[in-house]
Amino acid sequence: MIKIKNKLFLLGVLLLISGINNAQEKVIDRIIAVIGSNPVLQSELETQYQQMITQQEPVNADTHCKLVEELLYQKLLLAQAQKDSLTVTDAQVEQEMDRRMKFYIQQFGSEERFVAFYGKSIEDFKTDLKDNVRDLLLAQQMQSKITADINVTPNDVKTYFNDIPKDSVPLINSEVEVGEIVKKPSITPEAKKAAKDKIEDIRNRIMKGQSSFAAMAALYSEDPGSANKGGLYEHINRGQFVPEWDAQAFKIKKGEVSDVFETVYGYFIIQLVERRGEEVDARSLLIAPKVEASDLLKAKEDLDSIYKKLSVDTTTFSEMAAKYSDMEESKNSGGLIVNPNTGATRFQMDELGQMDQNVAFAIDKLKVGEYTKPMPFATRDGKQAYRILYLKTHTAPHTANLTDDYQKIQAIALAKKQDSAIQAWIKRKLNGTYVHIADDYKNCPFNNKWVNTNN
Repeated sequence: MIKIKNKLFLLGVLLLISGINNAQEKVIDRIIAVIGSNPVLQSELETQYQQMITQQEPVNADTHCKLVEELLYQKLLLAQAQKDSLTVTDAQVEQEMDRRMKFYIQQFGSEERFVAFYGKSIEDFKTDLKDNVRDLLLAQQMQSKITADINVTPNDVKTYFNDIPKDSVPLINSEVEVGEIVKKPSITPEAKKAAKDKIEDIRNRIMKGQSSFAAMAALYSEDPGSANKGGLYEHINRGQFVPEWDAQAFKIKKGEVSDVFETVYGYFIIQLVERRGEEVDARSLLIAPKVEASDLLKAKEDLDSIYKKLSVDTTTFSEMAAKYSDMEESKNSGGLIVNPNTGATRFQMDELGQMDQNVAFAIDKLKVGEYTKPMPFATRDGKQAYRILYLKTHTAPHTANLTDDYQKIQAIALAKKQDSAIQAWIKRKLNGTYVHIADDYKNCPFNNKWVNTNN
């Protein structure tokens, strides 16, 4: 069975460029298989194998064969995607590369360590990665197309669960649901005026030719996504940023600097570098109003009052969150924090710790139904705020059952049904697709009969 990792196998493929790093002994590359017109390279295989070792995944004598089969499947998807004229945009490729680069750099601890290890700049690394990422996104689209209409009914889920041998029913780790009520400090008119005056002065200096936009962005911009690149954002699609940013980026001319405009993040100016239809390259400079200590104290005092209401009022936590919380992402789910990996509200404790150690530490001291006192924290954009945390549920480790774990069992049943559909699709497509496998891999114990189609 070809595994579907995290719903789509592509999310588990981390490094797919030839020669995973210059420190390793280089492999003399060769074609080890061909699907349609798409080759499978020895370097691709070795890259995935080395990545498994890096991630300390178990390997054995059959690992290379299993990886070859996964690569064959990826190339078969790609061949069909090309036949069906599926496309991905440059912006989608860029976004996926940026996501991967953030992950890689996080693993190394810094950009400097990453660059030193691979012996190439971030931009050179992304250039090497680009074609492979494009192919992977096309394959991902094709897999989604194959499984798009597959679903499971409650009866399917029940049947699947009842068919699991009693000694094979999975164990479910301890899980929690955590709520929050957040109060962000209000911004005073004086702070807003100071920020606007500052960015107006920066714009005037740029317009007078006293400095370049890139230099001013590098010196003064408070946008962590672009300041270290002279404010530069590339391949930005309409709708990717806040509406006010889009309105300026798609209105001004090449080289022109926008007027100062306000967003929820603060005051911006942008300079258009290039526009390609609904996509732009632009430099961006942000100045955010400063939060006064007194405003932060007022947010805490407001939350202290809410905490007292929770203790004596009959209003539920979810009602309080909907009424008072300043965190849009959670207030709309009854105050519950949503797990970004699953889209559900349950977290395993190690997942929660990876996302926010402060949350994990705080709720570890709570009993179900208890709240923390207001505590400081930083929002995702780095701003200071206060919040109350609430432990809604805390399940003990247990053997899976349909009452407590229906969503998990449903997801497993769906994945199994999708996998069956994929296996059937592979079998059909192999009948009409050219496949060649090098002699040293023909005798691998494949799950699919790839070699029967060799020419």
